[in-house]
Amino acid sequence: MRDRYARNITYLRLSVTDLCSLRCRYCMPEEGVPKRDRGDICSVEELTDMARAAVDCGVRKIRLTGGEPLVRQGILDICRRIAAIPALEELCLTTNGTALPQLAGPLREAGVDRLNVSLDTLRPDRYAYMTRTGRLEDVFQGLNAAAEAGFTGIKLNVVLMKAFNEDEIPDFLDLAFRYLVEVRFIELMPIGEGRNARFLPAQAVLDAGPDLRPIESSGVARRYRAPGGRGTVGLIEPMSHRFCGGCDRIRVTADGKLKPCLHSDQEISLRGLHGEALRQAIQEGVAAKPERHHMNETGRSQAGRNMHQIGG
Repeated sequence: MRDRYARNITYLRLSVTDLCSLRCRYCMPEEGVPKRDRGDICSVEELTDMARAAVDCGVRKIRLTGGEPLVRQGILDICRRIAAIPALEELCLTTNGTALPQLAGPLREAGVDRLNVSLDTLRPDRYAYMTRTGRLEDVFQGLNAAAEAGFTGIKLNVVLMKAFNEDEIPDFLDLAFRYLVEVRFIELMPIGEGRNARFLPAQAVLDAGPDLRPIESSGVARRYRAPGGRGTVGLIEPMSHRFCGGCDRIRVTADGKLKPCLHSDQEISLRGLHGEALRQAIQEGVAAKPERHHMNETGRSQAGRNMHQIGG
């Protein structure tokens, strides 16, 4: 499924909820977000139909996102149904990790192949400050539960923020050296609450780890490994090294809107469509994918929604 710039679109990020168990300062308002009526959010059946249609169109990897996907009622049923779609090669899930102590095993049994866990600090006091409601020990327990459940290739997503976690970069690099994980440092994007945090370029990671050596890239991430290290380091740089030319993804929000680009306000409604009409709408969305974002010029995203309303 190619767009008009010859990019092969094989990756769908499917949001199952815009609710979250945390209130991270760069993502969510302090009071949280109002819970929607059930009919405003896609049902299990609708999410499955959209996923199946996307696979029919050429998608081979689906990542479930939120908000926090593990607060979604019926999340295990959603995982089982999507994992069973023929021709789907990988089902992943991004989570803040706090519910993994209870759900890591069931998620593995439901067909989830791989987990990304958001973790912006390794210090309990900073974690409590940034998340407003979270406990770092819950995430560590969740990571242990994920390993015990058989998950491998776990990725830790670290959003870089100046004057918050830049002094912890060496600690995260040490994790990537000692453990079989990939620590992915992500540049903060000027979207929603993220406009209130201070940008730190991913170059800071290379400055802190002069022994890092480049290895093969993975998707939009430039990847590195330190000599003798067990894990890897990834840099995702939407601001410093715009990767739009290699973007292979589309997104569907929890209320059923296809977004050809995270940073465009263009949306195509998929709800109420079935069969060929649904597949055609997805193909139209891919055809509408813009060549690139313009955050570097404007200093802000044109997404039209906050990040938790789109899918992280």
